[in-house]
Amino acid sequence: MHMLMPLALQMASAELTAQALLTSTWKAIVAIVIGVILWGVLRFVVGRLVRRVRSGAEIFQQRAMKWAHPVLRQLDSERRALRAQTIGALLSSVATVTLVLIVFFYVLIAFNVNIGPLLTSVGILGIAIGFGCQQLIRDFLAGIFITLEDQYGIGDVIETSEVVGVVESLGLRITRVRADDGTIWYLRNGEILRVGNRSQGTYQSPDEESPE
Repeated sequence: MHMLMPLALQMASAELTAQALLTSTWKAIVAIVIGVILWGVLRFVVGRLVRRVRSGAEIFQQRAMKWAHPVLRQLDSERRALRAQTIGALLSSVATVTLVLIVFFYVLIAFNVNIGPLLTSVGILGIAIGFGCQQLIRDFLAGIFITLEDQYGIGDVIETSEVVGVVESLGLRITRVRADDGTIWYLRNGEILRVGNRSQGTYQSPDEESPE
């Protein structure tokens, strides 16, 4: 009789452990499924917004959107497509990374893992990466604002402190410009402190100006 008691306790403990493991697994599966659904919804929303921007949706021309015209004004199809793809890729990447991290932490919580030390380690690692990649982050942020504010686009003639030429490529980190002499310049977006867009204004070259 005395020997059966420990065996019964062990069986009961094993059942409780199995039940807890099953519950944690279900919680993790639910978190993953919800994360996948949210990811799909966000991808759909971003894709729809990108398609609207690329097609020049009429909503951007309404009087209520007049305040946003400096950012959303009508562009030629090539530049509008570039901006839409850049913004869409950025939003998709941010949404994906954010959801993956959130789901990962919820899975750990479901299995009763203490995420406090992990969050601390991630914070320290993020600070270290931030200090080590300050210039890279600066270039990316500058590229985002150049795209959102439509400071210049492919085909525009721009003037910076370094070069005057035609923009051939605009990325989040690098702007590629072809100078008048055919030289290809690669300008880091974070180092472009001042830029003039001759294609957006009423620029006239000195040769075209009428003599006084």
